[in-house]
Amino acid sequence: MKHVLVIESSISGKNGQSTQLIEAFTKNLPAEISIDRIDLQQQPLPHLDMPEIAAWMTPADERTAEQQALASQSDQLIERVKQADAIVLGVPMYNFGVPSQLKALFDRIARAGLTFKYTENGPVGLLDNKPVFIFATRGGIYQGTGADNQTPYLEQFFQFIGLKEQYFIYAEGLNMGEESATKAFDAAKKRIEELTHKLAA
Repeated sequence: MKHVLVIESSISGKNGQSTQLIEAFTKNLPAEISIDRIDLQQQPLPHLDMPEIAAWMTPADERTAEQQALASQSDQLIERVKQADAIVLGVPMYNFGVPSQLKALFDRIARAGLTFKYTENGPVGLLDNKPVFIFATRGGIYQGTGADNQTPYLEQFFQFIGLKEQYFIYAEGLNMGEESATKAFDAAKKRIEELTHKLAA
């Protein structure tokens, strides 16, 4: 049985366009695939600070109760990523970047010694490779242009921790009129059908 981790980052919650595409994706999956869901709108993470980093760097058996609580956030997120056979990620574009709540999650997943390490030849990802499906929704048209800061950032981040199999599903021009939005969603849903067949195989 395959296990899928879904990460929703839209501040619009269930009304978010990226969340709607995630729902279309998961509904196409076979019933035997289990889903673990992280909704960053319902349960936002605080921005990373030095006390939390200090907790990570303190040996587990030497942590105070406060440090144990701080470290557990990251520990649990990393474990959920490790347990997943695939990751599905909803990423709306806010001011040319990823949502800040998603960045807060990434900051807790990228941990030296757990998900990556530095070597004399550079960083090496420590996670077992698994497919990452990224639903990128944008009000305008950015794919393939210099204004698309999301795609290279997401590619680099997941490669950094060892997840090299990445699939981007774009829905762009969503604020450029009803016809443009409909066309974008239709194209994304067609891509969804192709990819869910791949995941179920």
